[in-house]
Amino acid sequence: MLRSLHKLYQQKGLLSGIVIDECDGLPSSSAYSSRFGSLLRAYRLIGFTPDRDYRYVQVNRDLRKLHPEILRQVLDGLKATGSDAWQDLQTDRVIVNNEFSLGVVVARCVEAPTGLLRWQLRFDTSLAPDITIVVRMDSANRAPLDYYLFPRIDMFSEKLRLAEDNALGLDAYRFDDLDLLYEIAKPVPLAEAI
Repeated sequence: MLRSLHKLYQQKGLLSGIVIDECDGLPSSSAYSSRFGSLLRAYRLIGFTPDRDYRYVQVNRDLRKLHPEILRQVLDGLKATGSDAWQDLQTDRVIVNNEFSLGVVVARCVEAPTGLLRWQLRFDTSLAPDITIVVRMDSANRAPLDYYLFPRIDMFSEKLRLAEDNALGLDAYRFDDLDLLYEIAKPVPLAEAI
């Protein structure tokens, strides 16, 4: 497979999934990806370095692995303050006290050419959680920087772009941690509520 890929690289001078898939007699790009773990790894093995920076692919993989850990931390935080919380395994939503649902979005940090940091968010509006927790990652995409708690009623778009500092209309939803969420979710005994 690698010899054939190297020969194609020598013929074309570049590689991509499309170039591979259009070549008769060569395994598909998905076959290379499956066999070598990724197309980028197959490229490295034959000495091809794409012009485009693909580091984001590994960052996205790492963030997908981090998502269940963050969900577990949210569940643990809710339970530690007395809430009854569980994860709906089909939707990944967290159901709190059988009263409302939470969704979690992990936002990758990207450094713009100007050096400013940006976070591009995409919400799964089909799940319609009552509150979406946005975990804004630090500049190295290794740990949470802060959190945004967006209620469904205030979400007007499937996409959102955050900067380091945003208008009050967005930063009003920003928190350093999730303690406020855990506190407001905590059940109150009926005698105290009256």
